[in-house]
Amino acid sequence: MKVLVSACLLGENCKYNGSNNYNKKVIEFIRGHEVIAVCPEVSGGLNVPRKPAEIVDGMIMTEDGISVSREFREGASLALRQALDEKIDMAILQSRSPSCGVNQIYDGTFSGKLIEGQGVFAEMLKTAGIKVIDVEDI
Repeated sequence: MKVLVSACLLGENCKYNGSNNYNKKVIEFIRGHEVIAVCPEVSGGLNVPRKPAEIVDGMIMTEDGISVSREFREGASLALRQALDEKIDMAILQSRSPSCGVNQIYDGTFSGKLIEGQGVFAEMLKTAGIKVIDVEDI
């Protein structure tokens, strides 16, 4: 089985703050499978570290009001193309991210409050008919 995984879950330091979300349960779950690691935000040209971003009225914005929608959407499109080219069977994505959030995202107020919703990459994968799992569901 081919599994696409948010690179931060595999220990890649690509989070906005320069760290990662290494997850041992994910590592165990994917053992024996072909793994494709992606970070749509980095693919879209964003630096590590970078300012945190949230989805605000459909736009992806930093807390200081700078739009990073183009970078997020371009990176998500590139990662989707890779997923389709690789013919992945499923994706495991990082919770709450404006790119990879599967079930919840931050509400756009930069207050830490969560709402139901999806990041742009998670939404693209689901629209393409790819099975998407939130890391917290493993």
